[in-house]
Parts: sequence; C-alpha cells; structure tokens
Amino acid sequence: MKSRKSAAEVARRSVCPVASSLDVVGDKWSLLIVRDMREGKRTYGEFAASPEGIPTNILADRLRRLEEAGIVTREAYQERPARYAYALTDKGQDLGEILNAFVQWGKKHIPGSYTFEELEALGQFGRTPTPQSKKMPKI
Repeated sequence: MKSRKSAAEVARRSVCPVASSLDVVGDKWSLLIVRDMREGKRTYGEFAASPEGIPTNILADRLRRLEEAGIVTREAYQERPARYAYALTDKGQDLGEILNAFVQWGKKHIPGSYTFEELEALGQFGRTPTPQSKKMPKI
C-alpha cells in the first residue's frame, strides 16, 4: 500500500511559494476550517455544523493535514470517547491576511458577498450565510 505524504512533504513538490502554499491550504475546505477557527469554532462538531456542509471524512482528513502542516494544534478535552479541541498556531493565524484578501476580492467581484465586519454588524458573524439562509439585507 502506498503511504500518504504529509502536507509538509507535498509542499516540497515546487519551489514556487504560490504552488507550495496551495499544496498545503489550496483545497476546497482548508481555508474554510481556518475561517471557522478565526470565528471561534474549536471542535469537530462545530466545524461539521458549518453551513457549507463539509463531509465528515473530509473534515477529519483536513484537520489532520492542517495539524501535520503546523497550522493547527489539537488538544484532548475528553478521553472517552476521545474528543479534541483545535486552535490556530501562529502559522495558522498568519493565514488571516489571506482570508481578508479573499473577503475583499469576493466583496468586489461576487454579488451578495459580505465582509466579516458586515456580517458582525448584521449579527451573522460565525453563522456564514448561504443562499438557502434567510435573505440578508443589502449593505
């Protein structure tokens, strides 16, 4: 059976910093998990409840990869059954600038997008609106 490369090993496929960074956090879900952590979510159940609906097998895999890459830490808070709380490392916190750039780009180019500040003002911060959620007012 072929062994799986860790996130750090995969990132070594290229010397280009954009390609290397995308190898670590460029999948469909990793930055959404980081976003959720920045919003205060810490547990598997909280991440699974996010409105984007990440499949549980993918969530477990992405949390493991983010931990291997040194972006998050995992700390047990219950033994049986084993349950963990996740937190961003300094390396993970540094992704905040990238998330903010995505917010600004989305706000500019994708109609109906909201900045984190606008969501907070609307009482929606931490509850990312989806097209299925109640209609958000225009800002």
